[in-house]
Amino acid sequence: MPIRPPILQRGDTVGIVTLGSPLDANIINARIEYLRAMEFNVVLGQYVYAQNGFLAGRDEQRASDLMMMFQDDQVKMILPTRGGTGVAGILPYLDYHVIRNHPKILTGYSDITVLLNALHQFVDLITFHSLLLIDFKPETPSYNYDQFFAATSLYSLTRPILNPPEMPLISRVPGNVTGPLVGGNLTSFVDTLGTPFEIDTRGKIIVLEETHEPTNTVYRYLNDLKLAGKFRDCIGIITGECTGCQAAYGKSYEDVINEFIVPLGKPLITNLATGHGLYKAALPIGALVNLDSILNTITVVEPTIST
Repeated sequence: MPIRPPILQRGDTVGIVTLGSPLDANIINARIEYLRAMEFNVVLGQYVYAQNGFLAGRDEQRASDLMMMFQDDQVKMILPTRGGTGVAGILPYLDYHVIRNHPKILTGYSDITVLLNALHQFVDLITFHSLLLIDFKPETPSYNYDQFFAATSLYSLTRPILNPPEMPLISRVPGNVTGPLVGGNLTSFVDTLGTPFEIDTRGKIIVLEETHEPTNTVYRYLNDLKLAGKFRDCIGIITGECTGCQAAYGKSYEDVINEFIVPLGKPLITNLATGHGLYKAALPIGALVNLDSILNTITVVEPTIST
């Protein structure tokens, strides 16, 4: 049975960390004020504002901030400021035994993908492919907050993952499968290949999304996953948006789905609102999910938090 982090409630303490690329201090401060206006307490990691080129401090420093949050009993949720690049660099410096004994809600997307999946594999902790600190602002769609708090603040035996009404899910290959959910950002997924933190897809449902990559690069990354056996081993596939992904050589993202992913023959639902898109579903990495591409539904079929 996976480890379910304790429920998040108003008034709880949120730990802010920067685990990949740096973020402007003015943006961090504005988002923190928005969190406080939502009645959350906030504590900051020592290196939240750090900058070392394209990284927010050394790997060891960013890892120490994350471990500090897991060890702080007052912290109920760990919220990275952003993804960017470099999150994989902290993985060798984490104490997975400590994390197992101090489970917390951890949420994020983009390069946070590698951490979400590592904690599923090494700790069996359910994590959330959902909001980052940068998303806590007035203009964020209410759908995103509804999804986030439904996943982290409401205990339920099952939870449907629904797109906004104007953005339908699309079933491409019929089937009905249930298994743990893994994946997230395609680039970050591929970056784990050949490392001790390679994402295991055996008997699992893969979710993939991407941003600002030309479609020939998207194809290249998908083919890397295919050659590594990730599609062979999985039982189903969900794809999200490819935001800002430009067609290359006359091939669109839809073409790549139809010509590469559909022929894999695995139950497939596409067009999920997640990751870098305007609308962001809250996806529990490591939790059991039912993918029914006959009825065109995605449903979380176990509680993802504890009370």
